[in-house]
Amino acid sequence: MNRVCSIFAQMLQFFPRLEFEAAVRQHRAERHARGFSCWTQFIAMLFCQLGHAQSLREITGGLAACEGKLKHLGVVSPPKRSTLAYANEHRPWALFQTLFHQLYQRCAAEVAHRSKRRFRFQHKLLSLDATMIPLCLSVFDWAHYRRTKGAVKLHLVLDHDGYLPQFAVLTEGRTSEIEVARRQRFAPGTMLVFDRGYTDIDWWLQLSRQNVFFVTRLKDNMAYGVVESRPVAADKGILRDEVVLLVKIQEAGPTALMRRVEVWDDERNSTVVFLTNHLKLSAATLAAVYRDRWQVELFFRTLKQSLRVKTFVGTSANAVLVQIWTALIAVLLLKYLQMRSRFDWSLSNLVALLRQQLFVYRDLMAWLNEPFQPPPGYRLAEQLELSLA
Repeated sequence: MNRVCSIFAQMLQFFPRLEFEAAVRQHRAERHARGFSCWTQFIAMLFCQLGHAQSLREITGGLAACEGKLKHLGVVSPPKRSTLAYANEHRPWALFQTLFHQLYQRCAAEVAHRSKRRFRFQHKLLSLDATMIPLCLSVFDWAHYRRTKGAVKLHLVLDHDGYLPQFAVLTEGRTSEIEVARRQRFAPGTMLVFDRGYTDIDWWLQLSRQNVFFVTRLKDNMAYGVVESRPVAADKGILRDEVVLLVKIQEAGPTALMRRVEVWDDERNSTVVFLTNHLKLSAATLAAVYRDRWQVELFFRTLKQSLRVKTFVGTSANAVLVQIWTALIAVLLLKYLQMRSRFDWSLSNLVALLRQQLFVYRDLMAWLNEPFQPPPGYRLAEQLELSLA
């Protein structure tokens, strides 16, 4: 019979200890540490997300109850509540950001060989969006958003190859989406899709000069002039396909030309107008690309419903950022496991069942592929019991 460690321990194998310790040294996260390692802190906060622990007491109590199974996790002893609270408040949250990017690079490399592209074009397709995480201003007095409200905003780039979160930025709630987008750089040939919150003509021109393509919704009050009208396929719901020049653009170079596509939406019983700087893709493909942007909305919904980003186990800014980055690490790992599994998991169902199996000694991939089948050796043990009886 093959012996394996717990499912939680197998999930931690996605974080090689050598890389982890290098990140700890990079951020000097264990400076003045007194026996409580960053690895134990990381395990405790990941347990908070995967085990859906509601407080520091539940985190430390849950780990203490499994003390006999913590050896496989690399934990000498379960953390104390005050020790974990102090670490979350003072150890740099940037360590968890680095872990997130390391995990994404590892997952994306394998996704490139496993996932099938939905669209035939070779462009890397990314979605840009942001969501608000509300906070109580009387408790989180550093999170100023409005006069009586507090919030932080999560800005996300979703990779449509496997629908993995590629990049994330956490800012004050009042920071606009376009302000963060202007600071980002994308590889030439990338295709971006975003909503009307990213309306900025100067930024659009900058993307065109960098050979980065985009698809977005066009605001109703934006003036433009038609340069060319193209034939459309009426049976695909395309009403207009035009090459346009926005009035606010002063130059008339090739990068200033945009494309306006008007599509009939049967669900809303109205027209939807898209704008893009890609002049060659079919109008139907552009409409399908924008519809696929809905995946980033589903990602935000899953993050808020299935992981711990609504209530927090610490009140300082550092503790909140540590918990949110750990949630992003957890959801990235879960999305990757969902993609590798042969079973048709929904992410919410995977989170719910995995919560019950964290410390079960069973092969992780075998359980993901056949979650409702008994483990190997179960029937043999059952037959032995019957024969002895």
